[in-house]
Amino acid sequence: MNAPLKITKGSGNVFRDLGFPEGEAQNLLLRTDLMIKIEQLIKKSGLIQSEAAKVLGITQPRINDLLKGRIEKFSLDALVKMVARAGMEVKMTVKKTS
Repeated sequence: MNAPLKITKGSGNVFRDLGFPEGEAQNLLLRTDLMIKIEQLIKKSGLIQSEAAKVLGITQPRINDLLKGRIEKFSLDALVKMVARAGMEVKMTVKKTS
């Protein structure tokens, strides 16, 4: 039971580390980052779900899905639109992989 613990350094993308194909891993990471930013915005603003839904242009059940981390229910496009409606902008960087 005292076997040495093996630690593997992550790639920086948990989805890639879990074995998702590269394109899907990148998409999931971007969506996750946007969902976290939107959640932080909602919490910081003190808005209740119905108020946040109006600001973001979606329904309250969709806000609930977002806050529960149901990533499969949100496209990258939909999340970018929500961020824009909240008065923020999304910037993207494209670079060659190392």
